[in-house]
Amino acid sequence: MTIRTLVVDDDFAVAAVHRGFLDALPDFTVVGEAHGGGEALRAVDTLHPDLVLLDIHLPDISGLEVLARLRARSGPPVDVIAVTAARERDTVRQAMSRGVDHYLVKPFTRAAFLDRMREYLARRTEVQRLGPWLDQDEVDHLLHHRPRAALPKGLSPLTLKLVVDALKTTHHDLSAQEVADRAGLSRVSARRYLEHLVTTGKAEVLPRYGMANRPAHGYRLT
Repeated sequence: MTIRTLVVDDDFAVAAVHRGFLDALPDFTVVGEAHGGGEALRAVDTLHPDLVLLDIHLPDISGLEVLARLRARSGPPVDVIAVTAARERDTVRQAMSRGVDHYLVKPFTRAAFLDRMREYLARRTEVQRLGPWLDQDEVDHLLHHRPRAALPKGLSPLTLKLVVDALKTTHHDLSAQEVADRAGLSRVSARRYLEHLVTTGKAEVLPRYGMANRPAHGYRLT
């Protein structure tokens, strides 16, 4: 599904330019324009966009106030990217404290605008893939827009999540075979992911003794 976008700018010509930029991105659909704060709030209520491109300098109420009201409203959340000439430190800090998702300072090139939209899209897509419970790396990523650490060659983020989820299902350590059974993997594959988690400090390995008192290893999240 495409991201339904509302463009908010007091300048009709600038709003048209931003709309034209978005037309180059197949994952975005402009569902409307607004040229004032009150109009923007009414448009959100009627059009239900996923994303608002919000100017800060609006003729009736500030974009910061619009942002605050959007965050206080009930209903499905809406993402907001500030697209504005306002570059004062206090304005940027207020926008951040009120939950702006990105901040793009005018003037900018078409390439810069498209890059920021693609960055937003990639982050939104990743957030939607996350489970209901987040680990510290995922929390840091959401709060600080930090890139996730690259996995070693041959390891998949989705498979890694299966392994982590398998470890989360119990309060005691699991062997590589037990993790493999729960995650639907081979023992060899499960062990590779478990060793990666141990190397990155996200899991610990504990001694276990199985049949004939043979040493084995158990794994659990740290």
